[in-house]
Amino acid sequence: MNSLILSTATRVLVALMLLFSAYMLLRGHNEPGGGFIGGLMAAIGFALYTIAHGTATARRALRIDPRSIAMAGLGIALAAGAAAALFGAVPFTGQWAFLGASDGTKGWPIGTVLLFDIGVYLVVVGVVLTLVFVLEEEV
Repeated sequence: MNSLILSTATRVLVALMLLFSAYMLLRGHNEPGGGFIGGLMAAIGFALYTIAHGTATARRALRIDPRSIAMAGLGIALAAGAAAALFGAVPFTGQWAFLGASDGTKGWPIGTVLLFDIGVYLVVVGVVLTLVFVLEEEV
């Protein structure tokens, strides 16, 4: 598409959508949101970029094949699920560690739930962008 307005506005919109997708990802295990919604927001941003600038430019901006992103996300999600087995729990049970714990304070909690959400995020981004790129190249 050769719209100057769309191509100019897309640069700002994509940046805002990617920032919002990261926000949705990180707040997901405490409130509504998470990897799926965050991944959809990121994929929509890249889909908009694809519509404005073309598939070849969008692939160069992404820098990684979307199928590789999806496979890496699947591996991360499975690793997060299998991590519970290391502690003798049922698979996909959340495990928590507290970073910076000292003097009776719990510290900053980090868990396998966030790792699973990151994996889902990457799977959704990879799958949706694979579909978008294939459909856009056929048109």
